[in-house]
Amino acid sequence: MDITFLLNGESVHLAGVSPTATLLDWLREERGLTGTKEGCNEGDCGACTVMVTDDRGARALNACILFLPQLHGKAVRTVEGIAAPDGTLHPVQEAMVELHGSQCGFCTPGFIVSMAVAHLNGDEAHDDALAGNLCRCTGYAPIVRAARAATSAAVPGHMTDTPPEATPQEFAPETTEALADLCARHPDATLVAGATDVGLWVTKALKQPQPLIFLNRCTGLQQIEVTDDTITIGAGVTMDRVRDLMAEHHPSYAEMIRRYGSAQVRNAATIGGNVANGSPIGDNPPALIALGATLHLRHRDGARQIPLEDFFLAYGKQDRRPGEFVEAISIPRQPDRLRVYKLSKRFDQDISAVCGAFNITVEDGIVTGARIAFGGMAATPKRATHVEQAITGQPWDDQTLIEAWDAWEADFQPMSDMRASADYRITAACNMLSRVYLDQIGARTNVLEVTP
Repeated sequence: MDITFLLNGESVHLAGVSPTATLLDWLREERGLTGTKEGCNEGDCGACTVMVTDDRGARALNACILFLPQLHGKAVRTVEGIAAPDGTLHPVQEAMVELHGSQCGFCTPGFIVSMAVAHLNGDEAHDDALAGNLCRCTGYAPIVRAARAATSAAVPGHMTDTPPEATPQEFAPETTEALADLCARHPDATLVAGATDVGLWVTKALKQPQPLIFLNRCTGLQQIEVTDDTITIGAGVTMDRVRDLMAEHHPSYAEMIRRYGSAQVRNAATIGGNVANGSPIGDNPPALIALGATLHLRHRDGARQIPLEDFFLAYGKQDRRPGEFVEAISIPRQPDRLRVYKLSKRFDQDISAVCGAFNITVEDGIVTGARIAFGGMAATPKRATHVEQAITGQPWDDQTLIEAWDAWEADFQPMSDMRASADYRITAACNMLSRVYLDQIGARTNVLEVTP
């Protein structure tokens, strides 16, 4: 592919780019910009963080799992471009020096870029903005103090980039019609949206999937529409935007999204990608299933819709035909009853041992409706239909929860692995239902709010 982008304010034109070449490797090996570090090489540690600007504004992204073709028509700024062209330090750099925010320095470039992006965007949620950057020696307190100290400083003029014009590329379609035609002609192609999953196929599994179709320029996949009846989310909508949307409609879902990936991951990962890869531990499907979501699938020969829960057929197998792609997900508008609970070894940015989503309707003390779905409990995201039946029509009280116990084993026979044993998963799932009940009667159940 032939691509054009800005790098630290200078125009770059590359011809014949390999579709799986990562920005991190190119920066270090071809341009000698070694400030951007390789740490985990899987999007977890943040040492490779760069700033990418497009028509949505500036975002922090992980260069290690960012393919070069994804940068076409965008602007990139590395740590070398955070200081002004005359060498004047950026306010976050000055604050890091003054407040001793760096020791060995390996992770510092990534922290600087994340802090500079947050500073540019006026984001003062420093703990969230820096959650995707790991430090092994300094300790986070002086780094967070530096981020806070720079908050009131003016944004340097050079930090505002204007992305260049980009010529159309065959394997980066700009409309859903063009995408549908391309997928029909290349039914075995790998679709790349944020590359937070496919990137690891390349950096960790050492695969070279071919051909790749890049979705980030397909505007038809990036729309959100909210009507009186339905919320429709394009498959290419990134999880940071889904989080903002759900904060308004279903806050418990939004809080789960905050936890399941760093800012760098949320800025890249898409809701369609999280659904389409069919992972049994994907955190979006349980919440979407509990909300009664519909999946919109598109092929050159037509479109179809199915309940999201019917998309997952077996481990690694989904109801998606050759040449077909996920176009959108729609959710019925409804009163917010959704509770989403994620259980993982690490509180933030970890794979779920169990993720449960509960949408329970209670009228006059009686359960009149229930949609309950889980990830991490079966080979696919799965509804707890026996549990739903056991509590529907029953009083919403402790006794009903106790009597529903046997229904859990009718719904799930989870596996034991390094994250949790089967018994632990069943017990945790049952306890999550109790947590919903306690939450609805006013008990404090959020571990971030409960103090000794």
